[in-house]
Amino acid sequence: MKLSNKVNYKTLKSLNPLNPIRGSKKRPKTGLSPGSIIYTGKIHAENVLIEVIDYTDGKMHEVNILNPDELVNYSHNKTVTWINMQGLHDTELIKKIGDILDIHPLTLEDVVDTGQRPKMEVYEDYLYITLKMINYNQELKKLDIEQAGIIVHANYVICFQEKPGDIFDSVRKRLRDDKGRARKRGADYLAYMLLDLIIDYYYEALDEVWNRIEFLDEQVVRRPERVELKDIQQLKRDILQLRRYIFPVKDALMGLENKESEVFSPSTLVFLRDTVDHVKQVVENIDIYREMISNIMDIYLSQLSIKMNEVMKVLTIIATIFIPLTFIAGVYGMNFEHMPELGWEFAYPKGFYLLIGVTTLLMIIYIKTKRWL
Repeated sequence: MKLSNKVNYKTLKSLNPLNPIRGSKKRPKTGLSPGSIIYTGKIHAENVLIEVIDYTDGKMHEVNILNPDELVNYSHNKTVTWINMQGLHDTELIKKIGDILDIHPLTLEDVVDTGQRPKMEVYEDYLYITLKMINYNQELKKLDIEQAGIIVHANYVICFQEKPGDIFDSVRKRLRDDKGRARKRGADYLAYMLLDLIIDYYYEALDEVWNRIEFLDEQVVRRPERVELKDIQQLKRDILQLRRYIFPVKDALMGLENKESEVFSPSTLVFLRDTVDHVKQVVENIDIYREMISNIMDIYLSQLSIKMNEVMKVLTIIATIFIPLTFIAGVYGMNFEHMPELGWEFAYPKGFYLLIGVTTLLMIIYIKTKRWL
């Protein structure tokens, strides 16, 4: 009998509804040529928002544009331009922006690939950095992760974001207030501010993870019955997810720090080294948290085992005490005609129950002496 190469997953699912077999999902980019601009994520907003902030040391201009052709006015200016795009699902719009600003097709391919590993790539006249923006959602009690791609040119910075809304309000405020060195430096310093802020939010996410670790650590020791295994497993999954997305950022920024580039000036690289140190510290904390959550899991399982052993010990002691009592009750329950006690007036109160009481007392004294209880 020859089996068919095709697998009917519906039939298999009906045969085993408790553990259904799922068909493998094929990546939408599989089999396409390099440079194919295919969005691989979810659509989080209907419209794409393009925000442009153009500034110099003396003036600043903010505008939201609808037509990407307007970006031509900013591509060769002597000002510093920040182009912030929220929403990556409109691939035609992104391709048009790439044609206007002369962005390589491979860069645009990575921009819309939300599963892209954080990395840094050097092109002829710009740098491309892709990484994850991570924030902790207090309402949903989970990590909020989105794709972010940053193109750093000598005159402009383009930031591609997967979802609407961002964490860059503090950067906007620094540019509007014109305080410090924000508007006195070039596009490379703007890119540094964006990267540094993203790394700062890594600390925020780690703080929330640490709070959950502290709570579980205390509960596991004091009241393990209030802790559920799924809470520990979810926390472990979050830590692994953080390590997956943050660990490559360290390699990318270290490569950026050590690589000679015309985009980042030596004065900006000094600040970038501080950001690299922050990423290293975040990665070290993640490794520590991994060890801690593994220890919490071990303690939790040990506590469950200890409580189970306590229950089994009590049940065993009770059964041990009742073994001789059951024997005595069995003897007195026999239908013998000639038993000395049958003719006594207080045979059961003085004989049977006294014998049971003395036996129980002796068993308890013996168990106490052996420190079994």
